[in-house]
Amino acid sequence: MKLKFFLSVALAAAVISARATTAAVPAATSTNAAPKADSMTALFGDPVIAKGAGFEIKQSELDQMVSAIKARAAMQGQQITPQENEQITVNILERLIAYQVLLQKATADDRAAGQKEADAQFDKIIKQANAQGEGTLERQLKSEGMTLADLKAKGVQEATANIVLKRTLSVTISDAQVQEAYSNHLAAFAMPETVHARHILLMTVDPDTKAPMGTNAVAAKRKQIDDLAKRIQAGEDFAALAKQYSEDKTSAVNGGELPKFGHGEIVPEFESAVFALKPGQVSDVITTMYGFHIIKLIDKEPAKQYGFLENIPQVDRTPASICKDQLESEAVGKQMPALIQKLRGEQKVEIVDANLKSLEQSMLAEATNAPAGAVNQ
Repeated sequence: MKLKFFLSVALAAAVISARATTAAVPAATSTNAAPKADSMTALFGDPVIAKGAGFEIKQSELDQMVSAIKARAAMQGQQITPQENEQITVNILERLIAYQVLLQKATADDRAAGQKEADAQFDKIIKQANAQGEGTLERQLKSEGMTLADLKAKGVQEATANIVLKRTLSVTISDAQVQEAYSNHLAAFAMPETVHARHILLMTVDPDTKAPMGTNAVAAKRKQIDDLAKRIQAGEDFAALAKQYSEDKTSAVNGGELPKFGHGEIVPEFESAVFALKPGQVSDVITTMYGFHIIKLIDKEPAKQYGFLENIPQVDRTPASICKDQLESEAVGKQMPALIQKLRGEQKVEIVDANLKSLEQSMLAEATNAPAGAVNQ
């Protein structure tokens, strides 16, 4: 599930490369996620780290976002280096400041429009999450130290700030520009063949270390998966058996159901088997680097090219609206730094935390090839 509309993912994407994941690969069980923001607050208090005319940003706000990104990276098996951690921290702080200086300029109409847009986006996210199983979104957010209320509040804040930004910059995109962008990026709206499937996995590697299990353990797993295959052939419910026996804990709670995926998104042996099935058909036992699988195909969707004004169900949007938003974002992105810097000056923004202030100045100096002390706050 992708929550691109909201802050945590938007910032993470700038530093951590997105990697497609499916539940056919065992879920991460790492316990090395960053401490939750509330734990940090309990230990060290919640000081103001930045302030300006009409607002304050507290340490907990920054900690929560950093923790969310670290948790997501850990779930994807990625390591954040100390240098990346500093960059993430500064990026988040600057984004929080940018939102606040823009929100100080928000009118009643801006806030109403931001609430409406955020509500619509939130409803889409809930709908997508429910399609993957009850409680999926709550579990994801909990791992990132967030709640549904946090997510919605940040969505309203971001949507309102973006509306103020567009209004202030008066960005206008013509229909001809949108049509040209679509024509130049047809491949982006060509949806590949996808499948929707369930599976049962019995692992033959250690879930934490990925070290192979011993010969006797593998033989026992093989006998168990063969027995399950016979029970399925005899008419037992696949989903019920997956829920009881599958060692892919992420999908097991949903009867082994996986998110839809296309070619190249999963290990080759699994891909070959699942794309060869017909809806309702069950595979033989197959072996991958993770263990033994049995797969049942739920549905298969052929490749499709979406037209300019055709709605894309996965995102509930048309290529036209996506292209227009992208062009607006690019235009805003070019003008935004100067505007935010101007507003920071007008609103007398100050980074109160000395370490964060020094870190931001150092990174600004590096970006502009200027001595750190020469960069104005």
